[in-house]
Amino acid sequence: MRFLPHVTVATIVEDQGRFLMVEEVSHGRVVFNQPAGHLEADESLIEAARRETLEETAWTVEITGLTGVYLFRGENGVTYQRTCFTALPVAHQPDLTLDEGILCAHWLTLDEIEARRAELRSPMVLECIFDYLNKPRYPLDLIR
Repeated sequence: MRFLPHVTVATIVEDQGRFLMVEEVSHGRVVFNQPAGHLEADESLIEAARRETLEETAWTVEITGLTGVYLFRGENGVTYQRTCFTALPVAHQPDLTLDEGILCAHWLTLDEIEARRAELRSPMVLECIFDYLNKPRYPLDLIR
């Protein structure tokens, strides 16, 4: 059997110590995540990160860097390869309809996110934020 991980992107958007987070329904439970989703055919990883952020939060962002590439095996047995980007908020479009399953977007502090640890979609949520805060960020030209 051929191994086919799911290719996903996530975006860390920070503004004045608050992170743009998505409150969504996943497998019947309400969870918090960075704006994130699957790569679609004929788009780059950067385009996917920009698109997913807009679709899930109604925020247009400027992708500025790369936090890291992560492998994670979910409780469903699926392996996800997540490319996590950093971005700056550019413009909010509050009239946009958010993706199905998205309840709303929030700007949360790290303390508020950590207080919701049990409600995070996966351990990658905090791992990506800690890497963003404590490790180097990589230029976008790393991605070819």
